[in-house]
Formats: sequence, structure tokens, C-alpha cells
Amino acid sequence: MALRVLFIGGTGIISSACADLAVARGLDLTVLNRGTGRRGLPDGVTALSADVRDPAQVREVLGDRTFDVVVDFVAFTPDHVAADVEQFRGRTGQYVFISSASAYQKPVGHLPITESTPLHNPFWQYSRDKIACEDLLTKAYRDEGFPAVVVRPSHTYDRTLVPLDDGWTAVDRMRRGKPVVVHGDGTSTWVLTHHTDFAKGFVPLLGEPAVTGDTVHITGDEVLTWDQIARTLGAAAGVPDPQLVHVPSDVIAREAPDRGPGLLGDKAHSVVFDNTKLKRLVPGFAATTSFAAGAREIVAHHDATPDLRVVDPDVDARQDRLVERFG
Repeated sequence: MALRVLFIGGTGIISSACADLAVARGLDLTVLNRGTGRRGLPDGVTALSADVRDPAQVREVLGDRTFDVVVDFVAFTPDHVAADVEQFRGRTGQYVFISSASAYQKPVGHLPITESTPLHNPFWQYSRDKIACEDLLTKAYRDEGFPAVVVRPSHTYDRTLVPLDDGWTAVDRMRRGKPVVVHGDGTSTWVLTHHTDFAKGFVPLLGEPAVTGDTVHITGDEVLTWDQIARTLGAAAGVPDPQLVHVPSDVIAREAPDRGPGLLGDKAHSVVFDNTKLKRLVPGFAATTSFAAGAREIVAHHDATPDLRVVDPDVDARQDRLVERFG
């Protein structure tokens, strides 16, 4: 009998690839969301529509359904998770919470990062909320046996996402022959994971008894510097040697307060992940999409989709100001 799985979300960058692979592997997949996602669902999915922040509406839509696995891709705060525990207590054999690798200790005490690396992020509220969610689930598992699993993605992307904080504006600047700002000195290391590679590690975990009550991160093994990431995007955009200007991260954080927490609390710190645990749980797992291939996919999709080629004039002007100061 096929594994009965509920995805809360299902049309985001990570969850869309997981939905595709889950269906391809024969899982009986139900997706619950508001029905407004930009990405479609694969054939064979049972689609339910509700506001996931309205517990009464969710109960009404779910009726008496039970599941082998429930995955919440859109829980961000302890209130979200507490509502899930109440909603799915006794109705699922496993509950999977999508946390974040940004929850790991910043600055990182040692590399590589393993699942036992301490969780502490004084810079970013998003990460602290994810840590609080994990704490709640750990308590629920210990106190009542709630079958929680924590999965921590790192920076996962698809063709719709330019993995630079300034997005398509940065790529457009490269094509215009303008310098592009890179935080720090460009040599800190980072890990980017294509969403289809994440799905290859994630879907086999669903319903796996060995992971219940435990935590696992899912990332690729390719480690790049931020200069390499920018140059790889430039090459994909037809600019093999883009001009890069290095700016201290704390300066960027002051100039762009919306970027500051995610930069100082995540991207400014070198990361390398030890994926031994995942590979033990999912024998044969390998991330096979290099960022060079992913960058070509990103640029080709943006070139074919005019609505995505958005140049933010405020971001463009900010880059000009920083280039003038540090170039």
C-alpha cells in the first residue's frame, strides 16, 4: 500500500521538487495550501485548499483523514508548530518539520557542520524562531512521543531564484558592464543545493522509522566561495569575467537593513556540511546538479520569463554607492 503523505505547502522552491519526486515514486500525496502558488502540482496529487493559519478551516478540510507522514514546509514560528502538534496528534505516524541550517551556531565554532553543531543565532530572528520550533518538537517527542522529525535545508534554489541577495539586479549589472558588490572579501565558503537534489535526499526519509525523533540536514557537497558563485552566474549570463567589488558585510548590513540579519546571521559565515548522516539514512544519495549547471538554468529561465527580470532601482543605486566607496 502506498505511503499516505500530506504536504502543507507543496508549491514552493523546495516543496515543489519534493512533490514531483514523491508522486514519481508512487507515494499517495495530498497537498494542503491556499491554492495560490505559482508552481503547479503534478498529476495524481489530491489538492486541498485552506488557510493553513486557520486551524478550524484546516480541520474542516481534512475531515477524518489520517496520514503516514505529514510535512509542514511553511511553519516558521512556535505558534505554527504548536498548532500542527494539536492538529495531527494521533493522526499521523510521522511529522516532518522543515527547519533551517541557518539555525546552526553563528559564528560557527568548527567545520564541517554536523547535526550536533550547536544551535545559536544572535543575528537573525528567523533562525531563532526555527530553533524555538525545534525545541517545541523535541519536548513533544520526549513528553508524549509525538513522532517529530527535523530536516534542515541550507541554501536551496531552483531556476526562479538568483542566489545573490540583490537578485536579478546583480546579473543585469554584470551584463551592463557595471561592478557587482560581493560581501566580505569574497573568499568565505557557501553551499548551494538544487531543489531536485534536496528532494532526492528528502523523499526517501518519509516514513523511515530510523529518523523519527531525530534531525538531519540535507545539502549538496559542492563548496564555493561567493566570488565563485558570482562569477559562475556571470559566465552563465555571457559575462565570463564580471567586475566584483568587495564590501565589508557590516557595511552592507547598515546600508541594506533588510539584508542585514540574513547576511550577518548566515551568508557572511563560511559553511561546509558533513552529510554522513543523510548518506547513511539514504544510501546512494548524491547531489548531482553542479552550480554551473544550475546557474545556466537560472539565467535561461529568466531570459525566457520577462516578468522575472526585475531590476530594482533602489538596489541598483545602493550598489553604485558602495562601488564608489569601495571600488
